[in-house]
Amino acid sequence: MTPSTPQALRAANRRGVLAMAAGMASFVANDAIVKHVSEQLPSGQLIFLRGVFATVLLLGVLGAMGLLRDIPRLWERRVVLRAFLDACATLTYLTSLFHLPIGNATAINMATPLFITLFAVIAFKEKVGGARWLAIITGFAGVLLVVQPSGAAFNAYALLCLGGTLLHASRDLLTRTIDRSIPSLLITFSTAVAVTLLSGLWSLQQDWRPASWQSLALLATASVFLSIGYFLLTIAMRAGEMSVVAPFRYAGLLFALLLGFIVWGDVPNAVAWAGIALLVGAGLYVLQSERSRGRAELEPIPD
Repeated sequence: MTPSTPQALRAANRRGVLAMAAGMASFVANDAIVKHVSEQLPSGQLIFLRGVFATVLLLGVLGAMGLLRDIPRLWERRVVLRAFLDACATLTYLTSLFHLPIGNATAINMATPLFITLFAVIAFKEKVGGARWLAIITGFAGVLLVVQPSGAAFNAYALLCLGGTLLHASRDLLTRTIDRSIPSLLITFSTAVAVTLLSGLWSLQQDWRPASWQSLALLATASVFLSIGYFLLTIAMRAGEMSVVAPFRYAGLLFALLLGFIVWGDVPNAVAWAGIALLVGAGLYVLQSERSRGRAELEPIPD
């Protein structure tokens, strides 16, 4: 439900933008750790073990916050459907990622804000002006310049990746429709459980390997970042206007570039720097347009 007053809407948009940006940073930290551990463990086993850690962690947090009494609400239809969509989206994306260059997969997945905005217009009748559409498309163009996907590598797995992107957007749309009385932490827990169960089934198709204590410690750390990311993403999708909040998913790419430089010494080329400029410019434009709209709404109407 969109806030009823302009002031409440602006506050909700700010919360959503901050939650989205911080959530993307958490997901990037999780991805970096998983990327490292994947050198020692099969993908299905890795995701399952990380999911177990995340599930136990979130269960403990629910208990500490006195929310275990709300566990039966996990079976509400929209919560179950959202968790199922999230689990399918996760495994679909990862399957395609294993067969595509990471740049191609990232570029396809970063189309999520475009789908979210389109769904927001269709399902929630959000009014999205041409300038906001331009900012979203400009941000996506920036993504393409940064990742520079190769056309020769697009294949059937690219279509599978696109399917995962649509599932992510559908999940975010469904998040918006869940009863506000259901705590966001409980929705986060449902996602962790669904991903763990589905990845557990997937892992049965692979040969398990002994996991070192170091790998387990890293996966436990990744589960913390993953849980925070899930929670903040849920908060972001329940706040403000989806067409304002969704573009800040692109912030994840900026965090990934920063982490890549710090950890692996990766330096963007000139084309990538142009893409970064477009990403930052699009984000600043959305923020500035929100401030301008707020000032306009506060100005007295002339007699």
